[in-house]
Amino acid sequence: MDTVDGNRITVKRGHPGARRGKAGTVPKGRQVDRDALHAIQQLLGEGPRRRDLLIEHLHLIQDRFGHLAAPHLAALAAEMRLAQTEVYEVATFYAHFDVVKEGAAPPPPLTVRVCDSIACELAGSQSLWRELAERTGKQVHVVRAPCMGRCDTAPIAEVGHYFVDYASVASVLAAIHDGRTQPQLPAYKNYDQYVQEGGYSLLRECLSGKREPDEVIIALEQADLRGLGGAGFPTGRKWRIVRGQPAPRLLAVNADEGEPGTFKDRYYLEHDPHRFIEGMLIAMWTVAAEQCYLYLRDEYPAVREILRNELPRVESEGLANCGSVALRRGAGAYICGEESAMIESIEGKRGLPRNRPPYVAEVGLFNRPTLVNNVETLYWVRDILEKGPAWFAGAGRHGRKGWRSYSVSGRVKEPGVKFAPAGITVRELIDEYCGGMQAGQTFKAYLPGGASGGILPASKGDVPLDFGTLEQYGCLIGSAAIVVFSDQDNMRDVALNLMHFFRDESCGQCTPCRVGTEKAAKLMAQSEWDPALLSALSQTMADASICGLGQAAGNPIHCVLKYFPEDLHG
Repeated sequence: MDTVDGNRITVKRGHPGARRGKAGTVPKGRQVDRDALHAIQQLLGEGPRRRDLLIEHLHLIQDRFGHLAAPHLAALAAEMRLAQTEVYEVATFYAHFDVVKEGAAPPPPLTVRVCDSIACELAGSQSLWRELAERTGKQVHVVRAPCMGRCDTAPIAEVGHYFVDYASVASVLAAIHDGRTQPQLPAYKNYDQYVQEGGYSLLRECLSGKREPDEVIIALEQADLRGLGGAGFPTGRKWRIVRGQPAPRLLAVNADEGEPGTFKDRYYLEHDPHRFIEGMLIAMWTVAAEQCYLYLRDEYPAVREILRNELPRVESEGLANCGSVALRRGAGAYICGEESAMIESIEGKRGLPRNRPPYVAEVGLFNRPTLVNNVETLYWVRDILEKGPAWFAGAGRHGRKGWRSYSVSGRVKEPGVKFAPAGITVRELIDEYCGGMQAGQTFKAYLPGGASGGILPASKGDVPLDFGTLEQYGCLIGSAAIVVFSDQDNMRDVALNLMHFFRDESCGQCTPCRVGTEKAAKLMAQSEWDPALLSALSQTMADASICGLGQAAGNPIHCVLKYFPEDLHG
């Protein structure tokens, strides 16, 4: 029988959970502090204590106290009836949780994150981070952070949850001084505005029986819409596969675009969120999913507020009667952009990719058949159904079909999200959509698909940008994150930045990726590269890693060795 002694909940002498010590029988492990337990109980209120809500509960603690203290983690474990190791391993897996060991001093109350991914490094983020760390001292926790999805306004700093675009030391210090720590909501099209323009008419037709699920799936197949999160799997075929699985079925929306250089999903969610929401609800209706889990990256706090405002309105209008929508918050893990790792995270676990088969369409979230789509894929569903499949499939250049949203950043005059025909070349993107190169810069190279997509030289600037066109060059289109480099950039330095990202974001589950990315970063930082050793190492990662992170981590190495040998000694 347990008893309370002072502020500790302890175990009586002779209890099986006690151990013998010099001073007699003492309880095993870290004990639960009564005050901490009371604080956690108040914080969680009357809400459920389900295992899949562990990450949501950790966010509540982090938001309330600014960090995760050992007594609070122990209390949370007791309240959720979990082993403390289960809570601790999840809390320490995600970068946005500040876990403070027992007896250690908590971090400063304010954290400033400075992006160190490739677009921000080109814009001077390294010197920005160093000077901010010097100027703020111990009063502010200044840390490096991976891509924040705002590459078009680099360099980026995040003060609390307030983003400073085109950040300078002066602008960041001003934000700190003024207490600007909360997200700033952009002007976006709300529910009433969306409905006035005809929004949700299509969904109402589906719910009323005027349209049939097969009709929707056939339209998507004829449009040749593919998954626009990176994998490129045909959307209509995926919906048909999931619909054919036994009920109950679920929908999981991947809004965790963490690929360096990618920010298109954020752009659409911040401007026209209901177009995406309507596509999401049509997907739920089509595959007869009883619930949707919307997994949103933590770097998008403004989007989180928008969805918290707009989703209840949609439900109150009776438009979500095909199933409820649960908004789940990521915690700073690029690996959770991989669909099975995202599912593990939604279930309240570490984001470790699963071995396949079985595929998530068969055994996914909570072991149920699960349709997984990313934001942009669902965003275009309404337009395809209203304008017809030919509208979408009829676009394209150089023999390709469809439309694409290209996230363009780097050395161009006008970076941003560019809605352009699939198959456009990077040279055409730069000249027609980005106003050309920045003054004094000559086009030298580009990432065609973010950090994972490899690096191509300007001599390959006329290759169509689409699925299946870049593989012969050792590259991938992925999520269409285009980062443009000039003659002032060294591709060896670019590849090292990308490898640092892979090393930091590896989930650590498999040895080839966990050890390989770390060893590769060390080898690439040496004054002279060993081409044979680096080639063998990257090939091992590609052949033996569980998921796409390790499999693609060596792409920048291969590309530098093949296309930019002059930069190895630059």
